[in-house]
Amino acid sequence: MTEKLVLSQFYQLPEHFKKEVLHYIAFLMKEHVSQVQQVRKPKKRTFGSAKGKYQLAPDFDAPLDDFKEYMP
Repeated sequence: MTEKLVLSQFYQLPEHFKKEVLHYIAFLMKEHVSQVQQVRKPKKRTFGSAKGKYQLAPDFDAPLDDFKEYMP
């Protein structure tokens, strides 16, 4: 329904306005493509970039009390 409405309005425009509409459509398509490409670009990861940001607890490898009954 929207397409029919747009086309009916488009056909009623003078020729110089039709050219402006086509330029605007081309602009929108170009913007849409560039936005899609920006979203899909993965960020380049650097090895070791998180070094020093996280610290494990000193007893990280210690057995948990909750699992004592399952341990030998």
